[in-house]
Amino acid sequence: MRVGITGHRGLDQDVERQVRGLLDDAVREWEPAELVAVSCIADGPDSWFAEAVLKHGGHLEVVVPAREYRSGLPSWHHPTYDALLRQAVDVHETGLTTSDSAAHMAGSEILVGLAGQLLAVWDGKPARSHGGTADVVAYAERTGTPVQVVWPQGATRG
Repeated sequence: MRVGITGHRGLDQDVERQVRGLLDDAVREWEPAELVAVSCIADGPDSWFAEAVLKHGGHLEVVVPAREYRSGLPSWHHPTYDALLRQAVDVHETGLTTSDSAAHMAGSEILVGLAGQLLAVWDGKPARSHGGTADVVAYAERTGTPVQVVWPQGATRG
């Protein structure tokens, strides 16, 4: 089962702790040998889910939205990004160079196309910019990919 991930970045530590717990719970619903995370491995839910799946014994496929994607991520996340990328059993690229909202949405569309299900760490609110979590959820719904929202009750994002 290929499970894609999308979610809000920049969550505070309390929400992060809760989300990590919810993702760990979700991962345990699948047999490890059959589970493949499909992720862009950005900081936040993308990498937390990838880490949880690998820890559970599953596999990882990475979608790289643009050649400049890594450099657009926070420098403190680069070691995690690099470690997860090395563990990927497959890497999918958009062919785009600039890491902008269009590339991020293109990467998310590839991700949704590969996944049989999408986990969305989403507060249910509209996207703050094109290619945000709400846009990815809407795309998945339009294409018939089942979406499971993972969000701690009562949590807010800054």
